[in-house]
Amino acid sequence: MYAVIRSGGKQERVAEGQRVRVELLGEPVGAEVALEAVLVVDAAGSVRATPDALAGVTVTGRVIGEELGPKINAMTYKPKSNQRRRWGHRQRYATVEILSIATS
Repeated sequence: MYAVIRSGGKQERVAEGQRVRVELLGEPVGAEVALEAVLVVDAAGSVRATPDALAGVTVTGRVIGEELGPKINAMTYKPKSNQRRRWGHRQRYATVEILSIATS
């Protein structure tokens, strides 16, 4: 069985026991979180995608830790006027282990 979850404006396909990297959830390490299911496919092959069918579906996970994404460097430059600006960004992510995908 697998599910497609929504977290931080992005969607990710997950299965039980899988570790997935999502945007920071604001939860401490070791806390259990409930993730919103967008689509669920069970072992029999039936697909649940409507809001009524997903009302009883719960996807739970445990926050394992935090990690950093790749460094992104950027620069602006205007010739002949000595205008230069450099900046960088490194996104922080939460690592979540999927504990269960339960359907009612």
